[in-house]
Amino acid sequence: RVGKSGTVLGVDMTSEMVASARKNVRDVKAQKSRTGNRGDVSIRLGEIEYLPVADNLVDVVISNCVVNLSLDQSRVYREVCRVLKPGGRICNSDVVQIHTLPESLRTAEAQCA
Repeated sequence: RVGKSGTVLGVDMTSEMVASARKNVRDVKAQKSRTGNRGDVSIRLGEIEYLPVADNLVDVVISNCVVNLSLDQSRVYREVCRVLKPGGRICNSDVVQIHTLPESLRTAEAQCA
């Protein structure tokens, strides 16, 4: 939940997903405006390694299977720390590799064979 003065900020790296998310926000706002319940939502185009967000602005960062797509995961977490307010938190759902994969499984071609 977001409080009355809170804001939801979404970031995606593809213009198609940003457009789709913005349309969904407009649709939801239209429905909620009839009931007097409006939220502040902003969708931005950007990359997780270079978030289009000011320093110390965010209370919570939520990431759903995005960090594993980055080639520079350390940079991702530095960005998260940059945008989080002091005491802020991250909620991350992602793929984690615990053991080294055998050589036979390290390429996309091997995984599709």
